[in-house]
Amino acid sequence: MCGRFAVTTDPARLAVQLDAADETGAATGAPVWTPNYNVAPTTDIAAVVARHDEPDDRATRRIRLMRWGLLPPWVKPGADGRPLVKAQLINARAETLTTSPAFRSASRRRRCLVPMDGYYEWARVADQPRKTPYYMFGHDDGPLLAAGLWSVWKPDRSDPAAVAPTLSAAIVTTDAVGELARVHDRMPLVLAERDWDRWLDPDAPAPAELLVAPPDIGGIAMREVSTLVNKVANNGPELIAPVDRGNQPVGLF
Repeated sequence: MCGRFAVTTDPARLAVQLDAADETGAATGAPVWTPNYNVAPTTDIAAVVARHDEPDDRATRRIRLMRWGLLPPWVKPGADGRPLVKAQLINARAETLTTSPAFRSASRRRRCLVPMDGYYEWARVADQPRKTPYYMFGHDDGPLLAAGLWSVWKPDRSDPAAVAPTLSAAIVTTDAVGELARVHDRMPLVLAERDWDRWLDPDAPAPAELLVAPPDIGGIAMREVSTLVNKVANNGPELIAPVDRGNQPVGLF
C-alpha cells in the first residue's frame, strides 16, 4: 500500500525533465506550487499522461493535476453536485486492475505515471509501542515514477450549476520484495524509464508483463524517519530526514 509520499519538484521542472508539456495551469495564474513532504489522499498531485492532439498524431506526454483517489465515471453525484465517495481508491492492485470494476476501464486507455521523491510505510518494531515510519526513495535522489491509473469524473450535465469535471488518479501497487517487504508487503509499482512510454500508451492495453514481473528495487533506498509524518498537518524536510529511534518525538499517534 502507498498512503503517503513526498514531492519536492515543481511540475514545470518535471515537464523539462520528462520531456512533457506542463498542463497544470501554473502559467495561467494557478496557485504557486510548493514542495509537499506529506502528500495525503484527496490532495491534488501531478501525474504524467500521454494524449493525442489529433486522432492520428503521436501521443505526447503531458503533466496534469489530479485528485489522489480515483473516481470511476459511474460514481453518482450528491445533492451538492459533487461525487459521492464511499472509499478512497488511492491504490490499485497490479494483480486485479484489469478486471476490477473500479479500475478496468482506466487500465485500458488511461494510465499515468505519478512522480514522487519517495514514499512512506510503517512497520512494527520490537519493543516499540507504535509503528515506525520508513521513507523509501531513489538512491540518486531523482524522482521515482510509479505506475498509475486516471479517470475523468463528469457531473450531471443537465444541471447548469454542476461542478466542473474532476481528474483523479490511483497508484498501482505490487508485492514488495527484498528489504522493502520487511516494512510492508505492498509497494508502488515503480517503472524504469525504458517502460514509461509503454505504460502510458493510450492506444494499447496495459502491458501485462509489467504487472506481473517482480519489481526492480535496485535503485531504491530506505531509512527510518521521524514520527512527525504520522500527522498530515506536519509538512517539511524534517519528515524525510534520517533519525535515530531514540530521538523520535512523542505525543503523536
